[in-house]
Parts: sequence; structure tokens; C-alpha cells
Amino acid sequence: MTPTAASERRAAVIYNPVKVDLAKLRKAVEKAEERAGWASSIWLETSEEDPGAGRAREAVERGAAVVIAAGGDGTVRSVAEGLGGSGVPVALMPAGTGNLLARNLDLTLGHLDEAVRTAFEGRDRAIDLGRVEVEREDGSRDEHAFVVMAGVGLDAQMVANTNPELKKRVGWLAYVDAIARSLRDSNKIRVRYALDDGEQKALSAHTVLVGNCGSLPGNMLLLPEAAVDDGVFDIVTLRPEGFGGWVSIWVKIVWENGVLRRSSVGRKLMGMTREIRTMRYFKAAGFTARLDRPQEFELDGDAFGVAIAFRARVDEGALIVRVPQDHAGGRRG
Repeated sequence: MTPTAASERRAAVIYNPVKVDLAKLRKAVEKAEERAGWASSIWLETSEEDPGAGRAREAVERGAAVVIAAGGDGTVRSVAEGLGGSGVPVALMPAGTGNLLARNLDLTLGHLDEAVRTAFEGRDRAIDLGRVEVEREDGSRDEHAFVVMAGVGLDAQMVANTNPELKKRVGWLAYVDAIARSLRDSNKIRVRYALDDGEQKALSAHTVLVGNCGSLPGNMLLLPEAAVDDGVFDIVTLRPEGFGGWVSIWVKIVWENGVLRRSSVGRKLMGMTREIRTMRYFKAAGFTARLDRPQEFELDGDAFGVAIAFRARVDEGALIVRVPQDHAGGRRG
């Protein structure tokens, strides 16, 4: 049971030693816990063997009142997997290049003291957690959680093709290089899919993305109607034909979703435009897909091997996120 007296409460800090400045983080946490009157925090380091999920479950068992996830998107995803359904909130301490969940919740980036203070003095917000079962080429299956997006096709190939050293130096610009290499592949796939418990259908696409959130780095709004707490996924398929198809997708994401949608005049102009055939949107609380051949699979911007099929479902309100007291609720997505 979580302690209620402030002097008995303690946080757990799960940190990626590669991503964080541990000395600065310790100083900020010690200052915030003293101000809040909490006991000394539990410090748990991630590893390749346990990127966060096991550490998060350990933190819950040790009675942590809040778990601070200090690292990149992979650390946040893994900690969320371990905390899902526990009722113990996660506080985000973004330290990567993407910071996808923090961006989608409109949390302040780059202010360590403010982020740490939120962990001890903020309020709780329940959001949805994605659960996905992945089937591999050999018939084996494994389960994971995600907070932003899961997908196959060009998106996952792009992640798999990203040079990690280049990403360290230039951040998300490294994906430009990865996109160029991925587009050289023959990457159109045939997908048999079902929404919720509906009938099975088929489509051809370069990319299939199942989203809990809608925004990507660079202020790109891929899934404009996605919300982190609506109990459903927003799903998009990208089906471009040639260079012109990719241009139409780019215009849709950057111009319509990123510019027009943000003003009342722009939204009126959008009503005069036609939906493009190269993008198709769905909504569902569950999504099942079987692919005509093995494809790279990604979760929250990290490569997760090769999949031949996957089943995703929404675990509604399963993740509690600590946000600032004056937080307005975040953008849609």
C-alpha cells in the first residue's frame, strides 16, 4: 500500500545512465524531495537486460508513491509497461531526442528542476496504454506496451535503418538519412486486418501505424484526431503511388494538419479540400493485422525486430502520468 504521510512517501527514480547527467539529476531530486518533505528516493538503473519494466515493478513492490522515468522514449515506454494498471504514477524526465509522450502531453522540455518538482507536487492524469502481441516468423509471440505508436512498413524500416551514431550527433535529423535508404527498398506490403471484432479486410500499404498519440517531432501532426485518453486507437495507412503520392502525404501532414488545423480559418479551408487517397484513417479499440511477408516492427520509435502479424488493444486509463498542477490537459494526441 502506498504511504499517505508526506514524511513516509518516497519516489523511485529509474534512469538510463547513457541518457542522463546523474549528478545533476540527483541534486534536483534531493532538493525537490526535501522541499516536499518526502523520504530519500529509491534509485534504479536501467540496463540492456532490463530497460525499465522490471525496475518499475520493483519500484511498485518497494512502495514508491511516484516513479520518475529519466531517459529517452525507450525508457519511458518500458517503465510505462511495468507500471500499467498499478495505479502508481509515472513522472517524465525527458532526456532523449524524441520525447514523444512528453510532447504529446504538452509538457515542458529542457527544464530539469521544473520536471522534478512536478514529480513531487504535480497532479495525476490517467491516459490510455497500448498493449500489443507480436507474432514472429518462427511462430513465437511476445507482448509489449506502447504509449505513442506501433507500426510496420516504411516507418519501422526507417527506425531500423537509422544510424545510432548519427542520431547521437544530430538527433531526429538522422531519420532523413534513414528515410532515403528505406525508400530504395520495395516496401509495399499486403495486409489482412480487422478493427475490433469486425470482419477481416485487406489492403496494400507502405506503412501501417497504430497510434495512441498523434504528434511526431518537428511539430508534425500525423494523427490529428488522436487523444491519449479516449479509449481508442487512431490508425493510419500510407499508400503512396510514386513521388507524387509522397508529396501529397507530406502536404497533408505538414500543411493541413500542422498549419491549417491550428486556426478556425484554416479549418474552414480544410473543409473545401478532398481527402487524399494515399492516406486512410480508422478508429478502433482493437486492431489485428497479418502481413504477406515479415516486416520490421517498431514501438515508440524503437526497433522491435521482425513481425509477421500483430494484435493491438487499448488498455483504457491504465497509465497514470504526473503533470503540473496548472496543466490544461495537453493537446489532442
